[in-house]
Amino acid sequence: MSKGPRMPDGNHPWSFPVLVTQLPEAGSHQQLETTPAQRSLLAQAAGVNAVLKAEASFDVTPEAGGRVHVAGTVRARVEQTCVVSLDPVENDVEEAVDVTFAPAEQISSSVKSVQKEQGEDAEIPDPPEPIVNGVIDLGQLATEFLVLGIDPYPRKPGTAFEAPVAPADPDEHPFAALRALKDAPGGAKSKKPKGH
Repeated sequence: MSKGPRMPDGNHPWSFPVLVTQLPEAGSHQQLETTPAQRSLLAQAAGVNAVLKAEASFDVTPEAGGRVHVAGTVRARVEQTCVVSLDPVENDVEEAVDVTFAPAEQISSSVKSVQKEQGEDAEIPDPPEPIVNGVIDLGQLATEFLVLGIDPYPRKPGTAFEAPVAPADPDEHPFAALRALKDAPGGAKSKKPKGH
């Protein structure tokens, strides 16, 4: 995963930091909801007309070696522009989240150990996400999954793109006028090449 959508000032549109050291051993359940201001920023970051609702539900569980497992769901309702009719259309987004975070120093070493054991051409599983300064930002994680779940080609229900039908009569073809010019006396066909 990347660093996630950012606003021009470098901040994330939706932030919900969790300190790893303050997580209970049994883990915790986090319910995230957005404010109208956050939804406006999310719409900009996601490239949609509006984010009408955005929420996330996560179970955050500490694991051995300083790792943290985050599982849950991101749900949103976004307004986009139909690619066919250009009318506004609302779409629901629901993405399952299942991500492991680890201290940054563990991530590069785990990739190297897989390569050492299985060779340079080994298929490396997705590495864990880094824990930055002892913090996991659940809002940033939710934003990334929300953006991934947005339909890049939204269509209004019942709207279909219809390709233009070619005319059956060859005289109605867009290039019929050119053909008529070419076939006319003095046109391209009747001109004879100049001899020497």
